[in-house]
Amino acid sequence: MNTLSLMGSAFLSVCQPMSLLLMIAGVAIGIVFGSIPGLSASMAVALMLPITFTMEASLGMNVLVAVYIGGISGGLISAILLNMPGTASSIATTFDGHPMAQNGQAMKALGLGLVFSFLGSEFSFLILSFFAPKLADIALQFTPAENFGICFFALTMVAVLSSGNMVRGLLAGMFGLVFAVVGMSPIDGTARFTFGQVNLMSGFDTLTTLIGIFAVADILKTAEKMKAGAAKTVPVEKVKGFGFSMQEFVYHLPNFFRSSLIGTGIGILPGIGGSTSGMLAYVTAKNMSKKRDEFGKGCPDGIVATESANNATIGGAMIPLLVLGIPGDGVTAMMLGGFLIHGLSAGPLLFVKNADVVYGIFAACMVCGLIMLVVEWIGIKGFVQVLKVPKHILLPCILVLCAVGAFATNNRIFDVQSIMIFGVIGYLYSKFKLPTTPFVLCFLIGNMLETYLRRGIMQYKSFGAFFARPIFDVFFFIAIGVVLWSVYKEIKGTKKVDED
Repeated sequence: MNTLSLMGSAFLSVCQPMSLLLMIAGVAIGIVFGSIPGLSASMAVALMLPITFTMEASLGMNVLVAVYIGGISGGLISAILLNMPGTASSIATTFDGHPMAQNGQAMKALGLGLVFSFLGSEFSFLILSFFAPKLADIALQFTPAENFGICFFALTMVAVLSSGNMVRGLLAGMFGLVFAVVGMSPIDGTARFTFGQVNLMSGFDTLTTLIGIFAVADILKTAEKMKAGAAKTVPVEKVKGFGFSMQEFVYHLPNFFRSSLIGTGIGILPGIGGSTSGMLAYVTAKNMSKKRDEFGKGCPDGIVATESANNATIGGAMIPLLVLGIPGDGVTAMMLGGFLIHGLSAGPLLFVKNADVVYGIFAACMVCGLIMLVVEWIGIKGFVQVLKVPKHILLPCILVLCAVGAFATNNRIFDVQSIMIFGVIGYLYSKFKLPTTPFVLCFLIGNMLETYLRRGIMQYKSFGAFFARPIFDVFFFIAIGVVLWSVYKEIKGTKKVDED
């Protein structure tokens, strides 16, 4: 049977009433977990694994897919409304989503996020359905050297994000790297900067750091405004449909396609994840936009870029899982457990022995994407009511959610303490007018950069051998070019200011 006939049979199976009901429930559960900071998509999938044990293999995997899709998309709700990235994938959504919400455009921001989350996921699912084996072959060509090149390229994006004030941006990024290296070093497991504290041995958790630097810092800044009598309830503009016109939709299409390709490409590479793809897509959109100065102040382009990319990562991450049996991120690692529970072996033979399950997953991905759009669109008017809650009631509730989410991540009180530490750091960043974006990017990339560098040197015996890898060369020299161009623009801008 060819791909189209297999897909047709899979859609008929997936669209059975019981299957649809279970997928709707799975998407709804995923959205709840994704929208609450600390309750990640991987946690939702892990909790659903035992429930799927008694189901048929295809139905059980479809439910896990539904939870996965809902969990990744749900993060945009809290990211936009509360400046709390519900999942690591939604970090970059806060940069422009929350300022739009504060400007009274919460409905439009959510509408853009929902639509382009849906389109980004469907884009990657189409690629997954028709090109998975070929793309998996490409992914196999990536060694630690190529992955280091990608991480190095992502790290140099700090120069782009710091445009206008390079010194402050680099300083902010440097602090991010400092916190990234705390704990056990990769490969050899040497303790670094722990100062004899057992809790620091595992370093700072990504989600708790993000909750602190965004949510808790925002609570402190808002509380300060309340004391001064400047904090007000945020207005919410009424909109039709999803809040944007067809003309705006067409304008965003190039950004959508570019960001979706970035998300799918990053998703295929195991271990890098949606947070990196979202940041890369955001920086690329900013670098290629004619209105760069608007980014970070409520620019819709930023939401389109990050939501297209992080949802496209879902389809990309499924490719190495299904074709090679290699999980692309934490959630697909949990889904690998789902295959084992149902007696399936992910890898090339899965397409031969259990083609019905594989194509059922493809069809479920597409259907769950549509379910996600409908469920979140129905709830969009309810979501924005959060902004009408008085600040003196809302802020304590958010702080409690932050603490609960931080504790739920690893069941450690230390993580609750960490969100307060990073909350103060985020507050100080705003006081000294240091950008938080370079800090977050360097914190996310720092550990991966070191890991791939050390693995590559162990494999090739020297760093110089990296340059014999063409893919590494492309990323490395583009990164160097980006840095030099950013420095040139910074010097040129400084001279122009001096002349004026």
